[in-house]
Amino acid sequence: MKPLYHVSRIVYGGWYLFSGIEYFLPYNLQPLGNTPLGQEFTLALIHSGLFAWIKVAEIAIAVAVLADRAMPLAAAASVPLTIVIAYWNFVLEWGVVEVVFGTLTILFNAALLWPYRAYYWPMLTAWKGRRDFGYRLMPESPAPDSGD
Repeated sequence: MKPLYHVSRIVYGGWYLFSGIEYFLPYNLQPLGNTPLGQEFTLALIHSGLFAWIKVAEIAIAVAVLADRAMPLAAAASVPLTIVIAYWNFVLEWGVVEVVFGTLTILFNAALLWPYRAYYWPMLTAWKGRRDFGYRLMPESPAPDSGD
């Protein structure tokens, strides 16, 4: 699993870095799509200004992933982007290349999430969390469940 993690990290991080940077380059490298729906979707994101924020997020995630730092956060932060990329590839721009890219995006993101599953599991299993409205940065350990 370790080699898959590192290959995924390098490919995924490099891919996100290129994808994020290409939007800001003056060479019109950013693909808009080949179908009317794909083009409308991409242009709506661009014209709304949201696309630039997405690209900044891609760059920030890519830097963290390539540096292998803050990985639980970086891998989780890329999930919404992965969902949108998969949607764009599977629904708006259907084709062989698109299906391969959409599938690889999901698999790479899953490979980056898996080693850190212990960080995510408490969030997924805690239906009734203990709130802490104090000012301390690190809350105290939660008390054992009293069974109420």
